[in-house]
Amino acid sequence: MQNKFGFILVKPQLGENIGACARSMKNFGFSKLSIVEPKINFPNHKAKATSVGAYDIINKAKVFDNIEDAINSFNLIVSLSARKRDINKKHISIKDFRKIITKNRNLNLGLMFGPEASGLSNRDLSFSNYILQIPTSTKFKSLNLSHSLTIICYEIFKLINKKSIKINSPKLKVSTKSKISSVLKHLVNLLDKKDFFIPTEKKHSMLLNINNLIYRLEPNDKELRILASIISSLSKK
Repeated sequence: MQNKFGFILVKPQLGENIGACARSMKNFGFSKLSIVEPKINFPNHKAKATSVGAYDIINKAKVFDNIEDAINSFNLIVSLSARKRDINKKHISIKDFRKIITKNRNLNLGLMFGPEASGLSNRDLSFSNYILQIPTSTKFKSLNLSHSLTIICYEIFKLINKKSIKINSPKLKVSTKSKISSVLKHLVNLLDKKDFFIPTEKKHSMLLNINNLIYRLEPNDKELRILASIISSLSKK
């Protein structure tokens, strides 16, 4: 499904940023890069250097003289802007963006980004279906071009791979309640001998807190054995 998404950089000024964008695209499985009126000769060695291996994206990137030609193959265009514009376009949030992707899974969707210094002009935005603003601090809203693109790549990747992403970590079975209870009783007996529960009228609430602490940890058998060993060592004179 990644092939249905394309990234359009309008008048980029730095080869380094183009390369960083290509790298992020490859990180998340995207490959379609279009560049409109680049302000530098492209491709160039700086773009390739910062792509860190995403040479295929740099080499296959299409260069256009105008936005009209660059967006021809897309059904929908979502443009990125750091500020809200006074134009007749629907401004959307990241949440809205996810809904649009879900609703239009079979369509080709283009993501358009403006030049580093000024962003997209109102004319550029006129070719968009939606304008997306990534939430940032009100004290410093402007994101670097490649950072902005990376966030969008991640959001799309996360959404379309929601069911397939698996965390490869070993599954450790949580100890049974009876095992936890046994260690807990041992701990409480030791604390009793050490006169820990003083004043005695607070013993009930203190026991409740200890229970909450131990059970919240959901220890597996190995962790529980370590805890039991620690308790036993503390009980020795």
